[in-house]
Amino acid sequence: MGKQSETSTFLNVEKSLSGKRWIERLDGRGRNQALAISQSYDIPDLIARVLAGRGIEAEEAEQFLSPTIRDLMPDPSVLTDMDLAAARLCDAIAAKHKIAIFGDYDVDGAASSALMSRFLTDLGIENEIYIPDRIFEGYGPNPEAIKQLVECGAKLIITVDCGATSFESLETARSLGVDVIVLDHHQMGTELPHAAALVNPNRQDDLSGLGFLCAAGVVFMALVAAQRELRRRKMAIGPNLLDMLDIVALATVCDVVPLKGLNRAFVVKGMQVLRQQKNIGLAALARTARLDGPMTPYHLGFVLGPRINAGGRIGDAGLGSRLLVNASQEEALKIAEQLDQLNQERQAAEAIMLEEAIAEGDAEMSAGEGPSVLVTARKGWHPGIVGLLASRLKDRFNRPAVAIAFDGNGKGSGSGRSIAGVDLGAAIRAGVEAGILEKGGGHAMAAGLTVRHEKLGELRAFVDERLKNEVAKSTDHETIKIDGALTARSANVAFCDLLEQAGPYGAGHSQPIFAFPNHLVKDSRIVGRDHVSFTLQGGDGKTVRGIAFRKAEEPLGHALLEAQGGYLHVCGMVTADYWQGSKRPQLRLLDAAKPSK
Repeated sequence: MGKQSETSTFLNVEKSLSGKRWIERLDGRGRNQALAISQSYDIPDLIARVLAGRGIEAEEAEQFLSPTIRDLMPDPSVLTDMDLAAARLCDAIAAKHKIAIFGDYDVDGAASSALMSRFLTDLGIENEIYIPDRIFEGYGPNPEAIKQLVECGAKLIITVDCGATSFESLETARSLGVDVIVLDHHQMGTELPHAAALVNPNRQDDLSGLGFLCAAGVVFMALVAAQRELRRRKMAIGPNLLDMLDIVALATVCDVVPLKGLNRAFVVKGMQVLRQQKNIGLAALARTARLDGPMTPYHLGFVLGPRINAGGRIGDAGLGSRLLVNASQEEALKIAEQLDQLNQERQAAEAIMLEEAIAEGDAEMSAGEGPSVLVTARKGWHPGIVGLLASRLKDRFNRPAVAIAFDGNGKGSGSGRSIAGVDLGAAIRAGVEAGILEKGGGHAMAAGLTVRHEKLGELRAFVDERLKNEVAKSTDHETIKIDGALTARSANVAFCDLLEQAGPYGAGHSQPIFAFPNHLVKDSRIVGRDHVSFTLQGGDGKTVRGIAFRKAEEPLGHALLEAQGGYLHVCGMVTADYWQGSKRPQLRLLDAAKPSK
């Protein structure tokens, strides 16, 4: 394509069919960096451009392509209270006390609970996992559940993926004479609940720099610290923790934390374990989901993760953790089938709710530019699905979105998803401090909240005012950054394999976007509920298959269907697709533009 200035468009696309400007991802320095990476490590130019476009320096490239836990995981003691947590856990192990594990109802909570349970079970320690009901109990420990766990014999309670702001519940445990260890990663204020140890890289006095970890990552580090303490005490140290990295990888991908540093090593090494199918539960879930070909991070985030989440959303919240700790193939398959069925029910309910939410969003956005933060709400929505609604609305309208389900008493349970550069979690916490929300918290990209119906208008005004500058900055001059140009011929299986080496892709390490200049659109048709399938043909007659997910009813989908036999510039992500045992490249369409005449 030749060199372009830092402000020039890619393929002269000033305004695509989705209203975006295409620009080259790399500036002048980035192109020089890509050249250095390519020459230093004999890496193909396009792959070097992908690495440079994600901030990888030439001297970092080798470790980035071959990350190891040993090189990237710091001493667990850098986390505040970690040594206290490890010592208290080992005291309980030495005394053979029963330990209760209180987790969250999402994938990260299920994975974190399973990690701790499998570790304790291997050491012969009686343990019990408690996952609260999303609707009836809500997020985090509650006093009644704490009392129940103590009555059932728990001498120590460990909260995972929750607990950092559970003041009342931890005080209940204290009054009953039971210690609590908190292993969490959610943002929190300066005030701390009473706990034997509170390990959270996002607590205000933690200087570890590990705030990007999900809860399962924090739990994994806690188990490393515990094994070190057990070894110091000359006790049995438990299982090979590396064999459980598949669970850590699952949580890391599904919790959408940045895939950098230690997180990247967790996923790369976890995928190697996952492909060995050492976890009977995950293997059963993959079979139930009818996965074809080797497992990828995409399958974690979009196939396995949603099924595990389905239990917490509309069914038995404990199904996910039971699947991940299960040692029986028969029981694992039974749970996997339950989760698959719940996921189908979730999809059906989501389709109805999404139609209503989009209609509300379209109405909001039709008046000028609309609000900076889209807040949709309705009585009768299923509270377990509002997070999915928020995610879809965020993608559709390219701004933070919050979806709220109100019950018959005017109490709303909501979930929000944000866009890059906009800290929604901080805004939600500020809403709690301002008395607008009853409860709320989360992190920059995702948050949960509880609000009364009479406060809905106040909430809308509050988040709009607080985040409007961040949103404006994030959405100003909406662009798509292109990593390079491909043809149907060059987008082959070998290229997909090279791209995979520079992965995994996700939050903080975005999927590469490639443009296909002036390709013939053939065989475009609607498939499934609302997807558009098509074929691109280059000038030499070579073709590549493409899919535009959930675009059939959007302008981009209409354009693809109308372009049959015509030419378009298109851009998207090139991935390997498996079908009946064969591997083939596939373009996941992101945008398209009409070529200049």
